[in-house]
Amino acid sequence: MGKAANIGKYQLGKTIGEGTFAKVKVAVNMETRENVAIKIIDKQMVISNRLMDQVKREISTMKLLNHPNIVRIYEVIATKTKIFIVMEYVSGGQLSDKFSYLKRLNESDARKYFQQLIDAVDYCHSRGVYHRDLKPENLLLDNKGNMKVSDFGLSILHKPGDLLSTACGSPSYVAPEVITNKAYDGSAADIWSCGVILFELLSGNLPFDERNLSSLYRKISKAEYTFPEWFTPSQRNIVSNLLNPFPRKRITVAEILEDEWFQIDYEPSIGIGQENLINLDNVDATFDDKVGENTAETDKTKSSNFINAFQLIAMSNDLDLSGFFEEEDNEKQKTKLGSKHSIHETIEKIQVAAKDARLSVERMNSSKVKLHEARKLTRCRSHFTVSAEVTEVTPTHCVVEISKSAGELTIYKEFCESLSNLLKGKLDESSTQLQNLSNLLKGELDESSTELQNSSTAVGYDENEVHKTER
Repeated sequence: MGKAANIGKYQLGKTIGEGTFAKVKVAVNMETRENVAIKIIDKQMVISNRLMDQVKREISTMKLLNHPNIVRIYEVIATKTKIFIVMEYVSGGQLSDKFSYLKRLNESDARKYFQQLIDAVDYCHSRGVYHRDLKPENLLLDNKGNMKVSDFGLSILHKPGDLLSTACGSPSYVAPEVITNKAYDGSAADIWSCGVILFELLSGNLPFDERNLSSLYRKISKAEYTFPEWFTPSQRNIVSNLLNPFPRKRITVAEILEDEWFQIDYEPSIGIGQENLINLDNVDATFDDKVGENTAETDKTKSSNFINAFQLIAMSNDLDLSGFFEEEDNEKQKTKLGSKHSIHETIEKIQVAAKDARLSVERMNSSKVKLHEARKLTRCRSHFTVSAEVTEVTPTHCVVEISKSAGELTIYKEFCESLSNLLKGKLDESSTQLQNLSNLLKGELDESSTELQNSSTAVGYDENEVHKTER
């Protein structure tokens, strides 16, 4: 018996899947003893068939996503001949396997899988990711029976609202607008695929199933299908709305979440915002011939040493650092603000600004918070996620870095503006306090100038110092 091969800290095991250019093996993380799945890609085969962009897209997209119903990617290891994508191991097999021994699923199981699918798709769309190849073969089940979306090889990262043009996907699951070779909305196309999957889960058969591709596409374009007699009115209603051949009239994720049939026993799965932006240089490096053996991909983090450069300057209590740090990067949706408050006071200001913008606050640690949109009256979730991290320069000077990873730009700007005003408010507050002190002292002077003169040393009143501070 030969010795098991190792890739970095992973010991490879048996093959659990195989394709033209790649195979998937189960492996063990030797440090944690946890099972992982490793997709092994033949680099030369991919390059010769011009599939580099597809592999890069799959890696980049999966690095961006962190959701209970989406297969996680842990790291990428590249050698001169191979690319190893280390992923979450999902042991229950494909959802399609269930159809091999079950004619159809019971309504409760079908609804649960559909709910988890919609949660995953909603999360992807909120981050500008469109899968474009949703089908039971790409939906995996874990050992607890939960569904996870996999295989993002045909996915694309696009701004919400932008139209796509590449026709792709599996014929039986592709939307009518995709097969016409015209620009289409990736969100609506994914929703159509979800409708086909739901029909299949409830009936055990595809709504559109023809051997002849032309006949298949003709039925898809007209949404010609027949409901089995056991479909209930509520099932027919949601499927009909999902399989509307007109994308603009097709039901949206927000409307699906409000559907009565969908809401039965619904337990939402919430994704986690990724603060680190994708480093595409690392993804490109997987195809670099100069990559050495067992070179693991590492995310490069920005150095925070620039903070130290200001510490010498910031020793003065009168120094205003806002000019150095108040900047906004609209492209990356990051904002930096200067604060003349302690770190504790700054966090409190962030909480007040969040409340003004109708956001809920989640404390991550002593210097970092996450903000989420709080919506109590509806099940529609926008996956709005903002993080605010406070870096202490001196005990009375901080820098706040705000990053938006998902959600509406309007809410983000509203929060940033509110926080900026609150942080600047200390200067106005200080001036008011000094003015009040000055008025108080002047009043005391009018009442008893002799007493004030005799006690001026004890009081420590220095009018020049007050004016200096006001300035």
